[in-house]
Amino acid sequence: MSARDGRSTLRIGLASPHFPASIAAAVQRAAAFLAEAAERHVDIVCFPECYLPGMRGQDFDVPAPDQRAQASALDAIRAAAATHGVAAIVPMEWESSAGLQNVAFVITGDGEILGFQTKNQIPIEEEPYFQPGSTRRLFTVRGVPFGVAICHEGWRYPETVRWAAARGARIVFHPHYAGGAEPRPHPARWGAPESPFYEKAMLVRGAENAVFFASVNYALPRQDAATTLIGPAGECLAHAPYGEESLLVYDVDPELATGFLAARYQPTRYQEADAPA
Repeated sequence: MSARDGRSTLRIGLASPHFPASIAAAVQRAAAFLAEAAERHVDIVCFPECYLPGMRGQDFDVPAPDQRAQASALDAIRAAAATHGVAAIVPMEWESSAGLQNVAFVITGDGEILGFQTKNQIPIEEEPYFQPGSTRRLFTVRGVPFGVAICHEGWRYPETVRWAAARGARIVFHPHYAGGAEPRPHPARWGAPESPFYEKAMLVRGAENAVFFASVNYALPRQDAATTLIGPAGECLAHAPYGEESLLVYDVDPELATGFLAARYQPTRYQEADAPA
């Protein structure tokens, strides 16, 4: 962790790039974000869902799955992370024994792979493209434990966030895709009642677990949710502008994320009662 203003903090960066025109373009832009992050003394950067090669099955053209190209791209981003000394969460497609999966690799500032988190709750519309994973894990960067919940999981299955929080995560990163390619007005303001539910769900994920919730979207022509950091009390600490490429940077104090509510979860109190005689 970094000492800033007399406090021990983790400086996180939430990257909102435009949807990539190609895998090569995504790698180039990711390296530029990591360079900016280094200049701003960021410890870890998170990119949006399936940034390599771009989220499949949406409004944008995405090349056919190419595992060799994906592996090469991952190596290039590992090298960029090592060059700039910045850790990264890199969501991408990855071919596995189960088939093509939606995953997020976690890379250290030395360019080493800590592991990856699969997207385990797949929405119906993504089932033609991806196979679900079946395990969850925590990661640690600069002494701070965190989890990853990918898009639909974090919106519709709060258990994915609670799983990490109950095991000591101080932050849950949430790479996602919410919006589309056809321009239309963005929400009038963050969390507006008439806007899609996504930003309201972000607030709840932080508050119901008492952890930081870092939700990361693309900069889209039609954006339904902003890249946002939620605090452990369920407050919006910062958000990126809609539709604009940006790197949202924030100093997180891990001690504020107590995980108190997640730790009080009592699964033994949810046993099914016997039917009446």
